[in-house]
Amino acid sequence: MATELRPGVFTAGFARLDAEGQIRGRLGLEDLALAVQRKAKANATNGTHPRGTPTPARPGQGPARISGTLRNSVDHSHIAKDATGWATKVGPKVNQFPEYNSRTPADRYGYYLETGLKNGTTFPWLKPAAEFACRVNAPKIYNKAYGHGGWGRIF
Repeated sequence: MATELRPGVFTAGFARLDAEGQIRGRLGLEDLALAVQRKAKANATNGTHPRGTPTPARPGQGPARISGTLRNSVDHSHIAKDATGWATKVGPKVNQFPEYNSRTPADRYGYYLETGLKNGTTFPWLKPAAEFACRVNAPKIYNKAYGHGGWGRIF
């Protein structure tokens, strides 16, 4: 027993545990970002319609697809460490323009849909995707990365 508690044993053990947690956390975040990305793309395709015709989408739900530029531009940024841990952003890529409009890129259009058009109507698609992924996918991803039973104690 005396050899088990020699100096540095706990330090080395916790260092290994921390390194494993960092790897698992990064992999879990990647899976969660992909889940948000998939749901956002699905939400951004609430029916289809040609440009200049009325949308079949209802206010408060995701937008209908015109060209698919918004849906196709949704991606996540490189996962990197910051001051709080691992971080990424999910949303439309910058400067992706639909063929019919060279003035409004998909990232601005997606922002307008999410926060409100000129008439105040919203067609949220990204925030509901993140909420869905955190509610439905995150517990499964956490359990896959760290084992069952821990998610409920954290959140």
